[in-house]
Amino acid sequence: MLAILRSTLYMLLQIIITPPYAIITLACFPLSAHNRYRVTSSWTRIMLFLLRTICGVRYQVLGAENIPKKPSVIISKHQSAWETLAFQQIFPPQVWVLKKELLRIPFFGWGLAMTSPIAIDRSSGKAALDQVVEQGKDRLKRGFWVVVFPEGTRIAPGKKGKYRIGGAWLATHTNALVVPVAHNAGELWGRNSFVKNPGTITVSIGAPIDPTGMEPVVLNAQVETWIETEVKRISNCG
Repeated sequence: MLAILRSTLYMLLQIIITPPYAIITLACFPLSAHNRYRVTSSWTRIMLFLLRTICGVRYQVLGAENIPKKPSVIISKHQSAWETLAFQQIFPPQVWVLKKELLRIPFFGWGLAMTSPIAIDRSSGKAALDQVVEQGKDRLKRGFWVVVFPEGTRIAPGKKGKYRIGGAWLATHTNALVVPVAHNAGELWGRNSFVKNPGTITVSIGAPIDPTGMEPVVLNAQVETWIETEVKRISNCG
């Protein structure tokens, strides 16, 4: 019951804060992409603060020393909305590979568009991969990291979706290092769940993988194996 009350308060504050912040973000359009990112990511810091102080959702990071010094491709497990917030604190300035429909969401999507995401039509097959490479090269060159959730949607703890090849395809076509990431955020904040349960989320960052000379399918399989094995290791379920 207490978790429901805390989650309600968090949601109310989010509803109050987000619309005016989206307007501020849109007003930053003339700024450089990195400066716009600083503005939009400050909203994220506020949300994480509210999650911590109101809902009791905290996190710990394992393997922070594995974060490279240069822009890389993050390939991560996707269980919750939480990681879309927390990664902005854990990793350097970043853009996400996402479905373009997300940019149409009022306020949230408008602010998201200001972060220079790689928005693709996932149904377009090879054309989508070409978009990822073309835009990914540009973002990496501009000093942004690229975040890819290969399962494409949030997957419940203990489950596994199909790992799409986009992240591995981008890495092998740009020779950017791949950083695999596992976490158990879905145990506290599940997919489409209103309730945020108190506790500590574990984020595990694997050693970077050099994709030079690797085939995308081989790289994708290596990343998938590491992530799924690590998710089982850090899981608090069953």
